Amino acid sequence: MARSWTRLHAHLGLPPGEVTFDMVRQAVNMGVEETDDLDWKQKLPQQPHGGRWNEFAKDVAAMANTRGGLLVYGVSDDIELVGIDPEQINEQRLTAWVRNHVQPYVAGLGLHILTGPDGVSILVVDVPASEMAPHLVYGSADRDKEQQAAVVPWRDGSHTSWMPEHRLAGAYQDRFARQTRAYEELQQHIEHATDLVLGQSPPGRAWLVVACRLQRPVPRAVPPLSRETARGVLEGAVRSSWVIRPEHLRGHRVLTSDANPRPGLRRWVISNFLTSADATGLRPVIAELHHDGTAVLAVDLSWKATAGLDGVQVDLPVRSDAIATAACDIVALADAFRRAALADSAFDVTAVIGATLPLNRDERLVPVVTNQGFAELPEYARRPRHIQPVTTELPNPADHTVLRAAADELAADILNQFGLTP
Repeated sequence: MARSWTRLHAHLGLPPGEVTFDMVRQAVNMGVEETDDLDWKQKLPQQPHGGRWNEFAKDVAAMANTRGGLLVYGVSDDIELVGIDPEQINEQRLTAWVRNHVQPYVAGLGLHILTGPDGVSILVVDVPASEMAPHLVYGSADRDKEQQAAVVPWRDGSHTSWMPEHRLAGAYQDRFARQTRAYEELQQHIEHATDLVLGQSPPGRAWLVVACRLQRPVPRAVPPLSRETARGVLEGAVRSSWVIRPEHLRGHRVLTSDANPRPGLRRWVISNFLTSADATGLRPVIAELHHDGTAVLAVDLSWKATAGLDGVQVDLPVRSDAIATAACDIVALADAFRRAALADSAFDVTAVIGATLPLNRDERLVPVVTNQGFAELPEYARRPRHIQPVTTELPNPADHTVLRAAADELAADILNQFGLTP
């Protein structure tokens, strides 16, 4: 998926969306000049002969080390649309050059062959701003192929230059700061949602709270989703979640498509959660779609968990099938949100379980499983006092197979701590 916001969008005054051939033609006709995030290229990338560096890998790394951008092949230095031969494009070879010559790898690279109505084709290489910058380019000379060297390219205005030592030091500091900030922001989402549900939940309830944060958040310049679009995200997530669920979970539900998104602080909030939670007749749930692309889901795992246990009292029951269902719902919700927001980034995912009783040595999380429709307290299961937070990554793009794998990993990492499998 192409990035939703590029230099071409800014110059042409267009809303977020994928880069199209008409956009490039219009930019050429306007004479839009090269900048640090736009590089016109007349000829397709070529295999280096006798040179030290793979030029394509260098250009990709330079864009990723700056703020991301577009390499457009088929436009001359004089900003004329000359086109390229699409038959000469070997996408596998181009990605291999980046994989073999750039460290760390530039994730999210997009290669798009665009053809106009007159048959003229161009190649647009979409390089996202990288959370892992700086990226080094490795190469060797013909006279000494065993000797590897590394350089760090970056875009200095409309030119590609080598990054000086002081800027390289700053780039590493920025990387570590981004990683720290990303972790802190994810924890803030988790803590806020946990405090919200535990502060209003009856005693004896355990909640699963999951936050999915884009590794490259949606820029504030991008307009937030409308209520109708947020409702469409929910409906799409419900459909997708049903597809990726295992057969034995098809009769369960966490998210429902008939909820009405409500405005919150830079977010849409979808909730059936009431102070008297049982009044809705549905499992208490809160879902949040933040304007920066973060998706949060909180699910009451103890709601009616002991129904059918013949009056057995359990301090902190945890319904195991609710965990597995919620895992499917949150990855489906995050992916549907990402598509609606036209975001091109993977998600960092963190899940925790919080409880409304202060856990002492006699109060433990007790897993409840269903066997042919009946609730049971398995003797073989563990009853931990706490569940360790679990993490995973939701790649981009993600089809139903990828969503299912992410949901399985998330559910397994939680249930395994109870001695259970999904």
